[in-house]
Amino acid sequence: MSILSFPGDDQQPFAHAPDSATALVFRTGADRRSDLLVMGPRTRASYHVGKHLPVCVKIRIRPGRARALLGVSISALTDRVVPLDELWGAYGERLAGDLARLGPDPELVLARLQAELRVHLAARTPEDLARSDLLRTAARALTTGTGHRPEQVRALAERLAISERQLRNLFTDGVGLSPKHLARIERVRSALARLGQEPRAQLAADTGYYDQSHMTAEFRALMGTPPQAFQSGRLPPIQPCKEPLGKAAAQHADKGRPKAWTALARGIPLTDGNHLEFARDRMYRRPK
Repeated sequence: MSILSFPGDDQQPFAHAPDSATALVFRTGADRRSDLLVMGPRTRASYHVGKHLPVCVKIRIRPGRARALLGVSISALTDRVVPLDELWGAYGERLAGDLARLGPDPELVLARLQAELRVHLAARTPEDLARSDLLRTAARALTTGTGHRPEQVRALAERLAISERQLRNLFTDGVGLSPKHLARIERVRSALARLGQEPRAQLAADTGYYDQSHMTAEFRALMGTPPQAFQSGRLPPIQPCKEPLGKAAAQHADKGRPKAWTALARGIPLTDGNHLEFARDRMYRRPK
């Protein structure tokens, strides 16, 4: 989970990295209009100039957990940002209105969102929760970590006693990505987090690539630019931030000039049962 504020006059570009997670975002603009959005998994990086948002609370739900929380197939959300009321109907619209009336305190917004997520999680069947646990286990196995090499998809399916096709179907529905694409995204995110800290050949070996050329090709495919260019600030063209589609976009769109951002990130556990997990989000700013 991260609580973000967007003050100041600096219009420095930033990158939204590819992300296998789904996020729930509540934001209030400079005109005091607000919206409650669901951000689906992002298959490739996008580059923007930030907006002036006095309040922005973002809950990033780790891969495998969003299906149980939101109650919808995540495949319908991939590379999309939609108002929550498109998924939850009038209930989501009322929740967005309730959050807007809480004022500018992000802690109050966070507490209310936590309560709502608990309610929705409690309504899930044991089968839903078991499927969520299976997906989370599989997603972790495909992720590069300290001292951990990502597992091959075929070996993972065999270990979980399901076919590769069943594993792909589970991922498509519950994560919004294929297992292989999730693994690609997690490799790139791991490389991004350590870029510039060690020689690139060593970085490639440490983050699950066959060699440096493999890392460079995959980085370029997902980030739109090779590692060296990204590190030096040579980014692809800046894009305007996308507004959600539908009625809420027209009502709540922030038409002001975009501003720069600062971020405060914290991890907050939500349940003892570990069905809800929050992961830190990263935005990557162009080096000065």
